[in-house]
Amino acid sequence: MHIDLDIVLPVLLYVYVAAIVIQLLYFWMIFSRFAFYKKKKLSDNYPPVSVVICAKDEYHNLKNNLPSILNQDYPDFEVVVVNDASEDETLFLLEDLEREYDHIKVVNITQDLNFFPGKKFALSLGIKSARNEHLLLTDADCVPAGSSWIKKMAGNFDSKNEVVLGYGKYKIEKGFLNSIIRYETVMTAVQYFSNALMGNPYMGVGRNLAYKKSLFLKHKGFISHYNVASGDDDLFINKAAKKGNTQIEIDPDSFTLSDAKKTFREWWTQKRRHLSTGRYYKFKHKFLLGLYSFSLILALTLLVILLSFQQYILIVLVLFGIRILSKLVIFKKSADRLNEKKLLLFSPLIELFLLGIFPIMALTNLVFKRNKWK
Repeated sequence: MHIDLDIVLPVLLYVYVAAIVIQLLYFWMIFSRFAFYKKKKLSDNYPPVSVVICAKDEYHNLKNNLPSILNQDYPDFEVVVVNDASEDETLFLLEDLEREYDHIKVVNITQDLNFFPGKKFALSLGIKSARNEHLLLTDADCVPAGSSWIKKMAGNFDSKNEVVLGYGKYKIEKGFLNSIIRYETVMTAVQYFSNALMGNPYMGVGRNLAYKKSLFLKHKGFISHYNVASGDDDLFINKAAKKGNTQIEIDPDSFTLSDAKKTFREWWTQKRRHLSTGRYYKFKHKFLLGLYSFSLILALTLLVILLSFQQYILIVLVLFGIRILSKLVIFKKSADRLNEKKLLLFSPLIELFLLGIFPIMALTNLVFKRNKWK
């Protein structure tokens, strides 16, 4: 079969140009909203808040992190800790803390009554046990970046804002895996913050997320995706958040900090769990997220093909150079806003790595299922 390169190569060039243009539109029409975002002044009215944490065999994390939460500088708050049938010393620690602090409430699940995988059952109990309308969620392995964490997050609530999306940082450590994890966390944040700013919120992270209890009850909690192991954060936000009821918070004091996974295997398992919820997003969100990745894969593929035939070399390289420069500018500005350091130099390499490995993870999720939420 004869292929007329005089016809095929110009067509491939047009497709390549279109893919690069799509990439540039994402950078300068969507992601720039966050990169150049100017935060408005917070309200001085601080509503009563219930911090909700689920814990399953988290004795050491709770011992290290709960004091920073219990000693927050906030006028009226409680900390609801759900002990989800832990088999370690969690219960004894929580009993000691109850004697020391009068604003901690322990919800103790003595046996595994959860007929579905994940922590949604425990989290639902914690939310329903909370006495306040305004909820702030985090994980047992997270610690607030400062004593004004609750203030920074809760200060975004008003009569319109029902959802506040925060940022959950991973601590900086040595090693390339740590850079991969932190880079991916930044890019995920860029996407969900930018989309929220353009009135299209689609996810949040359970490490640092706030919403009103009435919103949770209005949407019947997690009932529509209760059989999905993950998604207590992003799937609920995908359903309940909308234009006009969602705000973002990126003050450094509003961040939470947690340890990144130490081994590739642990990170692989974690990311597989996170990626498993994407197929349950609304179609418009799946389309927007998918188009970004597809256009990048297409651009890279056509870059290699066109260069291998030594055709249109100048225009191909110039366009891809513009794409790289745009990505670096947006990433640098976004990383600075999130107080993330030492990522820019290796960001192109990490991007290529993730672009190759995420499809493998998605394919793996179709074959293997997870039944635990830790």
